[in-house]
Amino acid sequence: MRALGQGVDTIAFQGPPRRTPFIGIANRVIRAGRTVGAIAKADLDKDRLLERAAEVAGLDDFGDPWFQHPMEVLLQSLREEARLNPAGDFSAMQQFHKVLTDRLWAQQWFKRHPEILERAIPRPVVIVGPMRSGTTRLHRLLASDRRFSHMRSFETISPVPRPDFEEVLAGERQDFRPVLAARIMKVARLANPRTLSIHPTGPFQPEEELGLFVASMWGMKHDAQWQIPSYSAWCENHDAEGAYRYLANLLRLVGWSQQVSSIRPWILKTPQHMLDLPALLKVFPDARLIFTHRDPQAVVGSAASLAWNQTILYSEHVDPADIGREWLRKTELMIARMRSARDNIPRERMIDVQYDEMDRDWRATMERIYAFLGLEMEPALAGMESYLEASKALKRHPHRYSLEGFGLSAGEVAERLGDYTRTYAIPSEAEAGRARARHSASAR
Repeated sequence: MRALGQGVDTIAFQGPPRRTPFIGIANRVIRAGRTVGAIAKADLDKDRLLERAAEVAGLDDFGDPWFQHPMEVLLQSLREEARLNPAGDFSAMQQFHKVLTDRLWAQQWFKRHPEILERAIPRPVVIVGPMRSGTTRLHRLLASDRRFSHMRSFETISPVPRPDFEEVLAGERQDFRPVLAARIMKVARLANPRTLSIHPTGPFQPEEELGLFVASMWGMKHDAQWQIPSYSAWCENHDAEGAYRYLANLLRLVGWSQQVSSIRPWILKTPQHMLDLPALLKVFPDARLIFTHRDPQAVVGSAASLAWNQTILYSEHVDPADIGREWLRKTELMIARMRSARDNIPRERMIDVQYDEMDRDWRATMERIYAFLGLEMEPALAGMESYLEASKALKRHPHRYSLEGFGLSAGEVAERLGDYTRTYAIPSEAEAGRARARHSASAR
């Protein structure tokens, strides 16, 4: 199976979708701009990126230097392995500049308001599951309960308020972060219209905290965006505690900017937690954990599709079979790390939720979760029903994918992840479909 030149070739069987013409146009514009000197050439050098951010922001304190080592590894992997196109290296430079500027502004806020770092983060509820295992749906159902705090999309894109944010709090200025998020999402949909079916969102939608890991140059957002195997391997073999400690401080800053009580527990979720549960529990020792499970056939296929639809934007040299192998390997590692970490977690601190159970009877599943959390569900019910009603329209645009399109077979996935499905009694997608049909018939 050959690499896809320009992202528009086809493969023989149920291949993944082609890239839209938008990126080809962007590549030509950026090349022309660089030729005449209107657009700066790509420069993914750590010291120069740090210097530029400090110069533009007029600040020089980036906070805990822990992030600089993963940044060095990430930049080297980008230069040597990612084979970025002009749009890819241009967007990478913009991303690094924004992350570094946010770090400078964060330190300014911590100094200006020391009380931010004194905010408690009591008993967070952490949803832990593989990519595409129903974590977003569960997260948004819980986020509809005002007894919890949650991130919004514009905050995971821009967790740090701009230096003029006190004027926003005083009602004298609009917070620019939702505006920026809306612009970024518009460009993302132009580049890839499938974004809406893969991960529906909007600036104010509840969102995972993956962007807070990016602030430490850590995590799977980079893996799903670029082909960077050396960086991935490095992260998988290093302790993530520094990234989690900085994430906790950014959560404190987000909570302060939302002007909500610090006694409200946070609802957190990102697949990154599957790899780094020991670090998470060091930083949040009283966390309550909700583990989600879904047929690995669907998890691997959907994760590969998500990564494919992002990676083809940034490189002309993307092989779907490579993407398939990587996300099968990554999913297998995530599950193994999760299972190992669970051995040291008290049983009363965690609960397991099946994807098909939520599909079949969401209310009964949520009642079981609320019993685990020690809360009455009734006050949250109206908000949950409102979210589910609003999300119905999005089901008209299903996310379509296949294992075969990424060079994988159902037998290979079953062989490598069969023990996981047996241990947690995870039904196949076909079995889950039959169970849903029986439930619907009995409810009529």
